Amino acid sequence: MNAAVEASADGSVRAILIDAPAAEPRLGTTVLPRRTDGTTLLAVAAAPLNPLDLLIASGSFHSVRHEAPYVPGSECVGVVLESDAYEPGSWVYAECHAAPATPGAFADRVLVADADVLPLPHGIDPVLAAAVGNAGTAAYLPLVQIAGVRRGETVLVLGATGAVGQLAVQIARQVRAGRVVGVGRDHAALQRVLDLGADAVVALRPEESRDELAARLHDAAGPVDVVLDGIYGMPLEAALQVCAPRARLVNIGNLAGPTAQVPAGSMRGKQLVLSGFAGLHMSLRDKYQALTWLWAEISRGGLQLATRVFSLDELPAAWREQSGSPHAKCVVVPDGDLA
Repeated sequence: MNAAVEASADGSVRAILIDAPAAEPRLGTTVLPRRTDGTTLLAVAAAPLNPLDLLIASGSFHSVRHEAPYVPGSECVGVVLESDAYEPGSWVYAECHAAPATPGAFADRVLVADADVLPLPHGIDPVLAAAVGNAGTAAYLPLVQIAGVRRGETVLVLGATGAVGQLAVQIARQVRAGRVVGVGRDHAALQRVLDLGADAVVALRPEESRDELAARLHDAAGPVDVVLDGIYGMPLEAALQVCAPRARLVNIGNLAGPTAQVPAGSMRGKQLVLSGFAGLHMSLRDKYQALTWLWAEISRGGLQLATRVFSLDELPAAWREQSGSPHAKCVVVPDGDLA
């Protein structure tokens, strides 16, 4: 990558813009705020496209809505250009809180708070380091820190075919879960879930009832100790029926619907623990241990994650691909070259 990404005379850089809620992304320019104490200027090397980016841009996200034009992009790997806290030329990972006043990562350069930057391990592939960030922490933290998966336990992953779900299956295997079962809609993607270490998979079927799905989940998994739920709705209702006593369920998404019925008797009788996780509400410092573990594992080959690389001007195409659940991480490399 050429780290000397130059701004124009007026300080503008190439960037992707969302002009209004639900607007299509377009390539344009933005002017970055002037760097001040406590901030770091980066040349963006690799910026993953996350479902969160699309959800915020749609205007329907529960926590954030932008009426004015803004540059999206919630995380990136980059090279330090200017900073009081990090050596210029060093490689770092950064979280970006995209808003009209604070451009996000889908640009040639980005300005971030020093507290939102972490140095990268030497020699790690920048595309993989970026790709495993948001997706990896959304799998690792719910499974390991919130649910506390223990050796020999059975883990059920609802929504196992996406990037988060695929990583969750592998993480559960790495922390010595006894049985890991993945659930999803795409048959070809479910085969990859098996290849990544799942003991069994269950394909969701159109028009299937909750009880029918619960019966198939029980056949595949038996009593379940931990559920990582990325889809909510009826599949979660079915999963509740196969939970073992004192099972822990962590919700991270709701692709199957915004509501689910949780029978009070079942929750009390089995003493279930239901939690929600949203990485947006955690500081980067709180994610440090998870990211360190993820980067070490992906560097040594202990985790696999398929990626698809796009240049900045190809981001609208990547945006459309992400909206169709590509079963891989779309990663934007702004200048198209990491050499």
